[in-house]
Amino acid sequence: MKIALGIEYDGSGFCGWQVQEGDVRTVQASLEQAIGKVADHPVQVYCAGRTDAGVHGSGQVVHFDTPAVRPERAWVYGVNANLPKDICVLWAKPVSDEFHARFSARRRAYRYVIYCREVRPTFLAFRVTWSYRPLDVKRMAEAARHLLGEHDFSSYRAVACQAKSPVREIYRLDVTQQGDFIFIDAEANGFLHHMVRNIAGVLMAIGRGEHPAEWSRDVLEARDRTLGGVTAPPHGLYLSRVDYPPEFAIPQLSPPAPVW
Repeated sequence: MKIALGIEYDGSGFCGWQVQEGDVRTVQASLEQAIGKVADHPVQVYCAGRTDAGVHGSGQVVHFDTPAVRPERAWVYGVNANLPKDICVLWAKPVSDEFHARFSARRRAYRYVIYCREVRPTFLAFRVTWSYRPLDVKRMAEAARHLLGEHDFSSYRAVACQAKSPVREIYRLDVTQQGDFIFIDAEANGFLHHMVRNIAGVLMAIGRGEHPAEWSRDVLEARDRTLGGVTAPPHGLYLSRVDYPPEFAIPQLSPPAPVW
């Protein structure tokens, strides 16, 4: 039997998603341990998108294989009882053998949250990216439009990115503001390593007035990561949604309010 789970987690206390050698706290290791206790056997979990250290998930989807038969409620509440407080299973459902959390996904959406005020935040310290300088949201939104569509995003991926192709298609890249919060919402057929954080870094530099709005396009067309500016911090980044073909009937829950 193959089981899919929807999970959310605060990534600030983890060294990323993926299991690592040594005494390193990761989301995958914590989840596999908790699921294994309910399933009564070791499990391996596959996710829709691996997140870096400090990055959060509010709409992550995973799957695992098991011969154990449990009610969906048992997978949710049983696993949650064995998880640390910074990870939570939102839903569970059996899926067909054709389903794969990563390879069946059609679209992924990320939200980057920026908090603008003169002094640093306390309660949101590791859940937003703080900007003590005001940002011009209109200029950022104008710059974002240059990145829509299918492009070679070599300038916006990490130097160590292992993806075979740098070509991705961005369907939506919105920049909006609510009070002191600025949201960058990105939706694409896939993302390269650090792609959203590098986009956020460019848009923030433009918002500070350091470059014109057209700089985002110039960076894109250069296909050179060294021209792309600083990678934005991980704390404001959330994997917010993963879309699958309708035949898999993967639940879509509203993200938690108000920030992410």
